[in-house]
Amino acid sequence: MTVTDQLIKFAAVTPPQDALTMMRLSLFDWAVCGIAGARAPDFDEFVAAQLARGQGPATVIGGGTAPAATAALINGTLSHALDYDDTHFAHIGHPSVAVIPAVLALAEEVDAPMHEAAEAATIGIEASILTGLWLGRAHYQVGYHQTATAGAFGATLATGRLLGLDPSEMRHALGLCASMASGLKAQFGTMAKPLNAGLAARTGVEATLWAHAGMTAAHDGMAGPLGFAATHQGQNEDIRPGKGDWHITTISHKFHACCHGLHAMLEALGDLRLTSENVSGIHIRTHPRWMSVCNIAEPTTGLAAKFSYAQTAAMKLAGHDTGAIASFCDAICVDDEVRALREKVKVSQDDRLTETQAEITVTESTGALRRLRHDLMTPMSLAERAEKLGAKGVALLGDARADDLWQIAQGENLRDLTDQLLMS
Repeated sequence: MTVTDQLIKFAAVTPPQDALTMMRLSLFDWAVCGIAGARAPDFDEFVAAQLARGQGPATVIGGGTAPAATAALINGTLSHALDYDDTHFAHIGHPSVAVIPAVLALAEEVDAPMHEAAEAATIGIEASILTGLWLGRAHYQVGYHQTATAGAFGATLATGRLLGLDPSEMRHALGLCASMASGLKAQFGTMAKPLNAGLAARTGVEATLWAHAGMTAAHDGMAGPLGFAATHQGQNEDIRPGKGDWHITTISHKFHACCHGLHAMLEALGDLRLTSENVSGIHIRTHPRWMSVCNIAEPTTGLAAKFSYAQTAAMKLAGHDTGAIASFCDAICVDDEVRALREKVKVSQDDRLTETQAEITVTESTGALRRLRHDLMTPMSLAERAEKLGAKGVALLGDARADDLWQIAQGENLRDLTDQLLMS
């Protein structure tokens, strides 16, 4: 049985409650990130150009309506614009920004109830992670962006389930997706990175609608000869959809407005507060992968600060809120106390650590040592995760808006959710 056969069968599975619960948390987080992303002006002209192509039944974050495929494109892009959305480290991808926009857009078009949309999104997110694992690290390392590639297949499976495709139609939808799924890591640091997420969401909607309309594709465009894996450095790793614990339950949410490679270090620092006068050294050890990703020694802009161990550690120790987007401004890079702390930070790679771990040794001016460690994969209770996500929502949207959105994301009225997305 190929991965295509497995995913088609998996599309009909009823998700377990823990997977559905995590999806609802990610739905809230996705909406928070999307609304905050829409408030930034960077993509205003892009959104306006898409909306000018015609209205439709699906809601666009920040205002307006469009056909489902266009809404999925815009909402996927906006929700990844701040790079503050959830991640799964098993394949290094952002699952929600590819799947949820596709599901919500099509759910509005076909007037699907909230519980069906929630189940479809859960299946799609899990499928995107599974597809990423099936493609393997070689696919990612050679330059493909798993959010865009694996995410497109997840979005297709989710929307196919929502629309009720039969197994034959689902096979064709996945085959059509195989010809469209794309996205490169070369785009990191540009507007095209969030666009990768939007394209994946749009691909999912289009592949499903086309297959439903009778469009056919190769029998196995994913795993067959000259299919997606064969032509995109796929390793065809063994996966077992629906067996054992679901991968969605180990999603990592971002609680700091910066590169995810810095989060284990920031979580390890916790509530520790120090001044440049009472610390003589800070030694951060991290996985080698992050040394070339987020180790800018002396950032001069707020954007660069998001990719700096020394800067973010200094900000955290000085009491700046690393969960607030506004904290990452140009001025923070020349703050006297932050700079003084930054100069005392040393960063080194440690092959013993995984990509989700960080170890820190803080030497105080008295000679006392603090040894700190954190692993982003450490299990977190749903209550603790909910509390941290709620605080993130408040930091980005304010108390009232975050509280309303939280209740709606846990509720059963899809229209209430899309009405929230319309508001700027």
